[in-house]
Parts: sequence; structure tokens; C-alpha cells
Amino acid sequence: MFSEEMKDSLREIAAELDVSAAALMAVVQVESGGRYFARVDTRDEPLIRFEGHYFYRLLPRAKRNRAVVAGLANSRAGRIRNPITQTGRWALLGKASRIDRPAALASVSWGVGQVMGVHWRWLGYGSIDALVGQVRSGLEGQVRLMARFIKKAGLVDKLAARDWAGFARAYNGPGYRRNKYDTRMARAYRIFADQGEDGNEVDEKQAKRHSMVLLRMGSRGNAVLELQNQLGTLGFHLARDGAFGPATEHAVKHFQKQSRLKADGIVGPKTFEMLMRKMPVHLH
Repeated sequence: MFSEEMKDSLREIAAELDVSAAALMAVVQVESGGRYFARVDTRDEPLIRFEGHYFYRLLPRAKRNRAVVAGLANSRAGRIRNPITQTGRWALLGKASRIDRPAALASVSWGVGQVMGVHWRWLGYGSIDALVGQVRSGLEGQVRLMARFIKKAGLVDKLAARDWAGFARAYNGPGYRRNKYDTRMARAYRIFADQGEDGNEVDEKQAKRHSMVLLRMGSRGNAVLELQNQLGTLGFHLARDGAFGPATEHAVKHFQKQSRLKADGIVGPKTFEMLMRKMPVHLH
């Protein structure tokens, strides 16, 4: 499982994606199998897999011939076997890099998200080295790479809705059922949600326990007016009319993102508590 430091990073990234931390944690847990680093030459490195058929496609002819002779490239997937150990895989990457470093780095699936380096330009990195630098910086860097892929591939809505089959079909491919990615993610999500990592469910439970009314789109009354007054004091510009409409929801989501809460636009115990913390103290 994750350390508290890791959880803080995952909560921040989840808020940026506008999904629950429990959902993102579930994907990371299943994709990584609970293993985030390998010790290679005294350094913690992300887990990698070298894909020789990508290397084959990315190389110009002369270098491709050298790579084929060296047993590093093949036109068919799966023909270049990866060593069992990560030390061996990093050594394999080193050999390929001596032929063509950018092509070698682009031919690797990187980190907990198993994202191919070849996508670096599509994902908005300035270079393959920028992608690799981020993923080698730590677990947060690995998850940020995964998050970029999830967002670029249009999978945020599926993750937010906990559509595990839809998410796994797109992220893991047609074999997701055979590997039970969807059921494993659903199971992991429930564990993290029960630990309090799902904003909506936790707020609902706490609100019932404390007889607190949740404020959300469509709510009206003095409680909404007080919420709008607090948001106004904190610098958000919106009408103070006691009606929870799109402008109020937008302000709430912005505040939640700033506060590293789940940005769902629903004001429950966590958001109320954070509002009170952020309100200025007036000394008389």
C-alpha cells in the first residue's frame, strides 16, 4: 500500500484530474501490483519493459540492422525477450541506447502506468528525455505520466464514474477481462474508499452522522447564502443570492482544487472545515 507521503501526491493528482483519490489509487495499485521501484545500481528506478518491435520501427535502416544483429530489435512483437529482473531490463535498455538513445527510451513502457515512451510528443512533453526525467523523479512523477495519458486518451470521465470495464477496455486492451483488470480495480477502489479516500461517499456518511446538510447544485437558503459569503470573502466573485447555481458550483470546485480536496462541487464536512480554516481571523 501507499505511504502517507505517496497518498498526498495521489490526492493532489486526483484533484487535478477531478476524480476521487480512491479511484486513482485503485488504478495505480492494480497497474503496479503494489511494486513501484526496483533497485538498480544503488538507485530506485521505475519498472520498465523494453519493446523490441517499437525499437525496430523507430530506427533508420542502418541502425536497425545493427539492432537486429545484436538481438535488440525485431519486426514482430514479443520476439525480443525481456530479462526477468529489472536490473537486466535496464541493462538491455543501456545496450539499445548505445545504438540510438532517443529511440531506445521511446521503446520502453515506463513506471506504474506502463506508458510507452513513444507517446512523448502526443502527451505534450518537449522531448523523450523530459518524459523519462519526470518518470524517474519518483512515484509522483510516474503517476503524473499516467495521469497525462488518462486525460489525453479521454478516460477521465470513465474513471470519475468508476466505469471499470470501460476504463480497463481502453487502458489495458481487449484482454482486460481475461486479466480481470476491471474487477481488481473495483475491489481496490472499495478498499481505498473505505479508508476515506472517496470524497463523495465519505462526505455523505459524515453528513448523516452529524445531521449536516450537503450543499450542491440546486440547493437554496441561508446555508447557501453563508457559503457564498465565505467564498466571496476568500476572493471568489459570484452573486450572493442563496441559490446554488453554476457560478457557485464553479467557485466551490476551484476552492476544492486549491485545497487539495476532491473537486466535485459538493460542500460536505471536509469542504466546510477547510472553508473555516481559510477564513481570515479578525482581532478586536
